[in-house]
Amino acid sequence: MGKIIALANQKGGVGKTTTTINLGASLATMNKKVLIADADPQANASSGLGVNIKELKKSIYECIIENVAPEEAILSTETANLDIIPSHIDLVGAEIEMLNLKNREKVLKRLLNKIKDKYDYILIDCSPSLGLIVVNALTAADSVIIPVQCEYFALEGISKLLNTIKIIKSKLNPTLEIEGFLMTMYDTRLRLANQIYDEVKKHFGKMVFNTIIQRNIKLGEAPSYGKPVLFYDADSKGAFNYLQLAKELIEKNK
Repeated sequence: MGKIIALANQKGGVGKTTTTINLGASLATMNKKVLIADADPQANASSGLGVNIKELKKSIYECIIENVAPEEAILSTETANLDIIPSHIDLVGAEIEMLNLKNREKVLKRLLNKIKDKYDYILIDCSPSLGLIVVNALTAADSVIIPVQCEYFALEGISKLLNTIKIIKSKLNPTLEIEGFLMTMYDTRLRLANQIYDEVKKHFGKMVFNTIIQRNIKLGEAPSYGKPVLFYDADSKGAFNYLQLAKELIEKNK
């Protein structure tokens, strides 16, 4: 039975999609069977893995709204062991369309439970919001990874997310755990980055991953080539960091 992990933070630009793509690819190279569920209408995880959004026949939108079987929407990527349910801009309207659905917070859970045993890990890339799709992702997930940018406003908004997680735990998903806080975009030259890291560590202790994702140009370039950084520049700091994170996650879940 696979583990479903949502990557969530309602703050944009903290490295959710970058982490989803590169953690997924790193786990796949370690012989784990991985599915990425792109639950963000921007569909960056899909295009970052080489999916041509314009030619999509089925996406996560059709699965949620039209009850299409998830198997029909799953695409293989160029990375062995790594599949994706792609997203589409149509997903923007899904939240309104879902309002009339029965148990609307559990649509994604029902969907992913059908294929959960085919994968070791299912990673859900969430949009930077706390809307109904993100609530669905957190209801479907076993745990959540919270990427936190090593910048001044890093902790702003985390309390809101933690409050949402608390509500979901009490009402919809009692077994939801925080897998860990992941420090991203870490610049070793900045004193502030060290201060932010210390502050997050002080607040959340062992819940913070030991792996830190350093600021890295290659991480930013790789998606435009439709590749995880590991296959764009295997020697880059970004590739090394995400392999470390994958190892840490596997160790944690033994």
